[in-house]
Amino acid sequence: MMKRCLAILVVGLTLPTLAMSDTLRLPADATIEVHVIDEVNLSRDTAELSDLLLQPVASEHARHQLPEHCLITADARLDDERVRIAAKTLTCIDTQGTSSEIFSGTLSASAIENDGSFAIDACLQAADDSCEHARLSPEHIFQLRLGSALELEAQDNPAARINEQRRQADGEGIANPIPSNRPDPDED
Repeated sequence: MMKRCLAILVVGLTLPTLAMSDTLRLPADATIEVHVIDEVNLSRDTAELSDLLLQPVASEHARHQLPEHCLITADARLDDERVRIAAKTLTCIDTQGTSSEIFSGTLSASAIENDGSFAIDACLQAADDSCEHARLSPEHIFQLRLGSALELEAQDNPAARINEQRRQADGEGIANPIPSNRPDPDED
């Protein structure tokens, strides 16, 4: 599952967003819409889950947007009739053209429903004012509200440097497939 999530971060490289500078910023109390990547079930026996993977969703309802290629890790806990989610980390790859930047760091945010109610309404079976079984599915979109401002500096991106070297002209780049002093065999 982690390989698939990392592939999501690395594969798509067309982001329209607020990063593409040296810092990714969101103000305190910013809200972003997210969903779980894989279906998650919680019950009385397994009421807590660490390292839940969330992904931002582009939406006109959210007050703020993250780059499309982001992963958020969070902890989830069954609490009475709702699921409390606390976000811990954020990793984003922001690209435009041949340029890409990586942002990664801690995130302090709590989940709320789109109507503003605290925690997530995902209970499928309740008894005695307590949830017996809850399910979070990728179709269920909810919001994360930041507890403090987010400011992540761009990190070193070795892949970008390697790609730049490969793009150098006249065979000077590392691993350049066209020899510099030989004719192209496909040319007449």
